[in-house]
Amino acid sequence: MNMMKDFAKKMMKNKVMVFMSLFLFTAALLSGCGESDEKEKQNTGSTAGVTQESKTSDENSAGSADGQDKTADDAVIASAGELEVCFGDKGNPFMLQLNDNDTAAAIARYVGTSDWRLPIYEDDEDADYDVMQYYDIPSSYEIPSNPEKVTSVKAGEVYYSDPNRIVLFYQDAEVSEEYTLVGHFDATDEFVEAVKNNPVLEGWGNKIVLITKP
Repeated sequence: MNMMKDFAKKMMKNKVMVFMSLFLFTAALLSGCGESDEKEKQNTGSTAGVTQESKTSDENSAGSADGQDKTADDAVIASAGELEVCFGDKGNPFMLQLNDNDTAAAIARYVGTSDWRLPIYEDDEDADYDVMQYYDIPSSYEIPSNPEKVTSVKAGEVYYSDPNRIVLFYQDAEVSEEYTLVGHFDATDEFVEAVKNNPVLEGWGNKIVLITKP
């Protein structure tokens, strides 16, 4: 009888040990799965962060490129117009870079239709011909202007003076006038000499300037 009781106790003890082993094994599996899921979430989050960062970087790069393109486009628009100017019928050509305004656009449009061959008068007692000269445009041309007070000018600058007069400064000067800036020449020594040494046209008694669209 005692032997039977001992055998039953032994079997019960074995069952308890098996049950405990199964419980510990299951807990270990669950713990490992949870840790694996957490690592996968972390890795997924890191990957998403890198992807988002790369996307943001690409967008910023594209934005910078667009900004540079826009700036370049603006520069092209501002310096797109130019006219060819000769001082005398046989003078060397010099390029007048036009400003981006209605006055310069109107002048370029008219010259594009028909070349201008304008006389240069030097009989105005109030003008300082050592620094400037001017050309009168026929009154048949309607030219808009937006004059501003000008007190200092640079060599090579060209202005429009209402009504229908182009004023070229080939030397730096201090002035007090209402002008609209039309454009500028590169005031090289060759350019200054061409302006100063423009010969008087035979039969006219004055000088001329030839303005054409290149």
